[in-house]
Amino acid sequence: MTSKNLYADLPEHLPDELFSTLLTAADVRIERIISRGHASPEGFWYDQDQHEWVIVLRGAARLRLEGEEPPIELRVGDFVNIPAHRRHRVEWTTPNEPTVWLAVFYRALLS
Repeated sequence: MTSKNLYADLPEHLPDELFSTLLTAADVRIERIISRGHASPEGFWYDQDQHEWVIVLRGAARLRLEGEEPPIELRVGDFVNIPAHRRHRVEWTTPNEPTVWLAVFYRALLS
């Protein structure tokens, strides 16, 4: 077993957001997402089959949930849980430094 660091290998130039899967298991997937001034394309909405819990570890971002105003402001340590099929988009990320996200995608537990 080896350890890794979430802040290792942060690219200086990033033409597109960088998604790296850190762990995949039966009902969960953990990703590191790196943004640098990125936003979702105009008119694009994420609509995912799994719930997503996401936290900003570095930088800042603005996340919009469809039908809600204003967008959610996320700074270091802020997190949000997005239910499956809740349409959302990234409106803005810090342009002058990487925004590092940790996203946990999971399936709801059956009761």
